[in-house]
Amino acid sequence: MQVTVLFFGMLKDIVGKAEDGITLEEGSSIGRLYELYAARFPKLAEHSSSILFSRNREFAGWGEPLRDGDEVAFLPPVSGGIGDNGERAEAASGDDNPCRLTREPIDTRALVEQLKRGEDGAVVIFEGIARNNTRGRATRFLEYEAYEPMALEKMREIAAEVKQKFAVDRVGMTHRLGRLEIGEASIVIVVTSPHRKPAFEACHYAIDRLKQIVPIWKKEFFEDGAVWVEGESGRYAVSQP
Repeated sequence: MQVTVLFFGMLKDIVGKAEDGITLEEGSSIGRLYELYAARFPKLAEHSSSILFSRNREFAGWGEPLRDGDEVAFLPPVSGGIGDNGERAEAASGDDNPCRLTREPIDTRALVEQLKRGEDGAVVIFEGIARNNTRGRATRFLEYEAYEPMALEKMREIAAEVKQKFAVDRVGMTHRLGRLEIGEASIVIVVTSPHRKPAFEACHYAIDRLKQIVPIWKKEFFEDGAVWVEGESGRYAVSQP
C-alpha cells in the first residue's frame, strides 16, 4: 500500500524534505512506518519520545493501523492554504467564530470589530508578541510554519470547546505564518461575552489549548544560529549555524 508522509519543523530539517511517499506492507502501523524512517535517518530516533503523529489530519498513536492512500504527518511537539492574499480562513467555523492563518500582519482591531455586538459587555484580547530575546540570546526574527489544513481544523475545535465550556458569545483566532519581526503579533485571540470573567477564562483556555493541539511550529533566528522550539517544554532542537 502507498502512504504519503509529511514532515514539519525540525523533523523536516532532519529528513531533508517536507513530503515523501512510501510503500508499506498491508497491516503496517504508524510505529512500523516510524521504524523505517528512523532506520534511514538515525537522528529521528533521538526524538522518539517527543514525536507526535497524525493520520488523515487526526492525532494518532504508534499502533494506529494504516490503509492505502493515508496521509501521515510526523509532528514535533506543537509550539496555531495560504492564498494569493496571504490568508486562509476556516469558512466552516462561520463569521461569528473566525479561525485564520495569515502571512500578513494581524489587524487586531478589525477582528474585534468583526466579533463585537451590542449585547457584549466584555471583549478580551490576547496578543502573543515576538520578543527580542530568548534565554539571554538576542533574537533577530521568528518564522512560523504549520500543517495548515489540520491547524485550521484544530483551531475550529478549540473555538467550539470554548463556546461549550464558557458563557461567551464569539471567539476569533488568527495566527501568523512565515517571518515575523520583533514586536509583531504571532497570535491574536478575541473573545466577546456579556461579562468579563468568562471572557478572561475563555481566552486563557483558548491560548493554552492552541499551544497543546494546534500543529504550528516556531523557529528562532539569532546572530549565531537558528533553532526550532519544541512546544511548551521550551526545549530546543536541531540548532543550525
